[in-house]
Amino acid sequence: MLPLGEYEALIDAADIAAAEKVRADIEAGHDELLPDAMVERMVKGENLIRLWREHRGLTAAQLALAAEISAGYLSELETGKKAGGIETLRRIAGVLKVDIDDLL
Repeated sequence: MLPLGEYEALIDAADIAAAEKVRADIEAGHDELLPDAMVERMVKGENLIRLWREHRGLTAAQLALAAEISAGYLSELETGKKAGGIETLRRIAGVLKVDIDDLL
């Protein structure tokens, strides 16, 4: 345990502002917290499209239909056989309610 004065001396105002922005983004629905298991799978390098699809509770067929791509093409994206074009990734990201960056 640190006395409050020592703790406050360690805190950087920029860190506090950044943390407040993250908190505000989460509360406003612009960002979200992810379950530990999903983060662990991301760190292990699992396919991000598949992870987000599963996190959103969608089947591959549902995502393919909503993103207007074939189920086979989605399978190739999720297995890494194809990278996908920007328009395809934009549509997938829109269905999954994530930024394209979250899929790369």
